[in-house]
Formats: sequence, structure tokens, C-alpha cells
Amino acid sequence: MSPRGVAVPEIRSRLFDAARAVLLREGPGGLSGRAITREAGVATGLLYNHFGDLDGFLAEFIADGARETAGAVARLSSRVGEGTVAGNLAQAALALGTYLPAAAELVRVRPVVADRLHHALSSSLPTLAEIQETFATYLESERKRGRLAPDADTRALALALVATAHHLFTTQPPPSSDPDDDLRRVVAVLLSVEPEQR
Repeated sequence: MSPRGVAVPEIRSRLFDAARAVLLREGPGGLSGRAITREAGVATGLLYNHFGDLDGFLAEFIADGARETAGAVARLSSRVGEGTVAGNLAQAALALGTYLPAAAELVRVRPVVADRLHHALSSSLPTLAEIQETFATYLESERKRGRLAPDADTRALALALVATAHHLFTTQPPPSSDPDDDLRRVVAVLLSVEPEQR
């Protein structure tokens, strides 16, 4: 319910969007229940009614980001044979940049959130290993179509891609001022081509 007693539609996504905005603007230290609900334009009690406490909310917030990211990477399957392999990989890998930094920083600042994720959400939470498998499946499909070298080690490529994204997006401070550009360059090197050639 809103402060005036009117039902708030899609309250979860509204609160998650508000948390992202606060996180980007103020960092993890600014993620209080009051700041998040003020950003969302709803009563503070609404967050606690839906999630129990702030740590429960933050765990769900990270889990939502993980699911969103996994969904973005899963869309690679619809890109097989289309566009360029390098472009498709880079676009999907960049999705990790919307989730990994927030997750890493929140867990670092509030370790109890990691416990909540592990104990309460682990069964439904996509893992980096599953995301890596999605990349490998996509690469194998492209290899079969002749868009990768016949002897390409698709699993090693997927591992290198996820490991690179993890490093670029969770290192504090970032290794360069433009981790997105670095990721595109690494994808090109992994495929041994210029990004526009595949």
C-alpha cells in the first residue's frame, strides 16, 4: 500500500529499481530502507511488509539481478547464426556489468546478505557456472555453423569470458576507466579476430 492506502502495483520491481538508483548515486552505504522507499515514492513500512527486513530485501535484490542477468545471457540462443559472434558475446557479457558490481560491493559491505543468499535463495539463484554453461552452449552452436574454428575449445572460451567479466566488473577500483571497452577487446582476442569480423 502507498502512504495513502492505495495498492502499489509491481512493488517488488519498483523497490528494486529504486535500490539500483540509490546504489548508483550513493553507493552501498546509502541503501537504507528509508532511502529506498523514498526513491520509490512509497511508505517505508512497505519494504518491511514484503521482505521482512533490509537484509532480506537486499538478498532478493541481488537475486533479482542474477536472474535478470542470466535471462539476458540466455537470449544468446536466439542469436545463433545472426549478427557477429564477437558482438553477440560482448553484448551478453556486458549484462554481467549490471549485476556483478552491485552484488560484490553489497556482499563486501554487508556480509549477512551473502548468508541470506546462500541459505534462503540458493536453490533458485542462477550461478556463474550456469551462465558460463550458457556461453559454452552458444559457442558450440556457432562452432557447428562454421562461425568458429572447428577446433575451438568452446568451454575454455566460455570460462575465459566469464572470468574476465568477473574481474573487470568486480575489481575495486576498476582496472581501467572503461571496463566495457576492455571486455570487447578481450572477446576479440579470445576469438582471434577484430570485433566486426564475426
